[in-house]
Amino acid sequence: MSQIPKEVLQIAAVLESAGFEAYAVGGCVRDLLRRTIHGELVEPKDWDIATNATPDKVQELFPDSVYENEFGTVGVKVRSENRELRMEGGKGKKGGGRAKSEEGEDAERTQNNADDMHPTSPPLGPPSQNATAGQSKGRLGGVLPRTSASSPRDSVVSVIEITTYRIEGRYTDKRHPDEIKFAKTIEEDLGRRDFTVNALALSLAEGMALKVTSDEGGVPSEEGSPPAPGFGRAGASGGKRKEGEMPNLGSSQDPWSCEDQNIVDPFSGREDLAKKIIRAVGDPRARFGEDALRLMRAVRFATELGWEIEPNTRRAIEEQSHLLAQIAPERIRDELVKILMTPRAADGIFLLEELGLLPHVLPELREGIGVPQDKHHIYSVFEHSVRSLRYAAEQNYSLEVRLAALLHDIGKPRTKQGVSPNSTFYNHEMAGAKMTLRAVDRLRFSKDITEDAAHLVRWHMFYYNVGEVSAAGVRRFLARVGIEYVDDLLRVREADRIGSGVPKAVPYKLRHLKFMIDKVRHDPISPKMLRVNGLDIMRLLEIPPSPRVGQILAILLEEVLEDPERNGEEKLEVRIKELGKKTDTELAALTAAARSKKEEFESGLEKEMKQKHHV
Repeated sequence: MSQIPKEVLQIAAVLESAGFEAYAVGGCVRDLLRRTIHGELVEPKDWDIATNATPDKVQELFPDSVYENEFGTVGVKVRSENRELRMEGGKGKKGGGRAKSEEGEDAERTQNNADDMHPTSPPLGPPSQNATAGQSKGRLGGVLPRTSASSPRDSVVSVIEITTYRIEGRYTDKRHPDEIKFAKTIEEDLGRRDFTVNALALSLAEGMALKVTSDEGGVPSEEGSPPAPGFGRAGASGGKRKEGEMPNLGSSQDPWSCEDQNIVDPFSGREDLAKKIIRAVGDPRARFGEDALRLMRAVRFATELGWEIEPNTRRAIEEQSHLLAQIAPERIRDELVKILMTPRAADGIFLLEELGLLPHVLPELREGIGVPQDKHHIYSVFEHSVRSLRYAAEQNYSLEVRLAALLHDIGKPRTKQGVSPNSTFYNHEMAGAKMTLRAVDRLRFSKDITEDAAHLVRWHMFYYNVGEVSAAGVRRFLARVGIEYVDDLLRVREADRIGSGVPKAVPYKLRHLKFMIDKVRHDPISPKMLRVNGLDIMRLLEIPPSPRVGQILAILLEEVLEDPERNGEEKLEVRIKELGKKTDTELAALTAAARSKKEEFESGLEKEMKQKHHV
């Protein structure tokens, strides 16, 4: 059984000592039970605490907390060596912070940017009257508990979120609750959550008292080691903690367990978890009507966990799939990314289509449904694309590669000519790149991810045949696609092949290409790698900036791509002087010849498509 992080127990102890309740809620409890019931090797994340303490009371108990939202969530800063609590630079997105909670709350959660968290943040809990020498003091004189005797650099500032029990009013816009009220009980709070397996709470009060004999009131972390400094005010479950008693910090000597009496489960979430079922809390139509993003979240959970969606919940998704059109693209993107980044990403895409959600996520992808290819392809364009994603996900490739694997053929339906099985899809890679740019940008992906995915789609149809393409052709290929993209491009080709039903992802041709790429990887392939530049050309020819400078650079690069030995400063200067004697007409003709030279990776592509159809 995984232990609850001691920082979570420490926070709970402070709340309990002040007379408030403290529960771990949502995803962390679900994952603890997955380990208990199914023996799955999963580490709980997103340790969130629910309490009946109002935000102002929480802030009183934790002076250096963050409260910048209207949803009753206070972020408490801790310094921890626990990997599951680390939030270096923010959690889940650049710039820090979590946009949504694991329980489906529609809130822009407390910002957790580690850059804003000073290493000497004040402690959790009320200030101590007697800070010992060497202990860090906060602005109110409190003591920051050390997690070990090692340097502070070994720990990272993180944020644990404490949310007041709440109930929510109507969701007029299908995105945000019109009204939020604080609730009195944990059961009321769980009633607003999305799915039964997320509507679970674990009491942090059970078994938290541990008698300590140290004068410092500390808790021994390991046998024979000095006690850790005190934390917050003393208190124990079931009443006030006696003087000298401290909360159990989850040491290896007394591990926490997830006993039945500690679990609050008003909606039979444990039963659904045991059966591996995703079921909405209460009436699924009401739950999805409150926040339509839950439609995608159901698919995401089913995909991540490999579980089934309960029939009534599934019917409700199908009936209300149109509501997803009201959700902001950024929120849809976040759920799509989580689906794509699971090992079962392909199952998630198929499920989005089955439930009628895909038209509101990637309508371009649906254009390939039922579109047959040529006689050498056994799958439709759509099924081939999703199968390509399956391979990319199984290989744990990057998000950019997974997007490109899924979208690499979306241009085929719009470029199809002829009747299957003799149809062709000329230039579908160029059409697909443009469609990818629009689709990924529409979902508000970052500029880098958008451009990278489109670039991989654009060049996925490269041609290579052993003995037909020279080293110079490989250098031109690298110059065109970019050396930084070539490894991902080869991964997309692997996915493309497996998605077509062929047995080998990396046949001899690709292995030979990888060998050739490694062989020429460090050869000059761009103007920046030439031993001369535009300034050198102007100096040698005594000319001002003009189109002639760019023309000469293009000619020089083509010649160096053909023979890297020409990339010597003296040789290039001699060639520059020769070119400088050319007339504008002659120079323009040489430049055109250099830029339009038949690319060896593409010469024969048409023949390849017609005769072999396996690229």
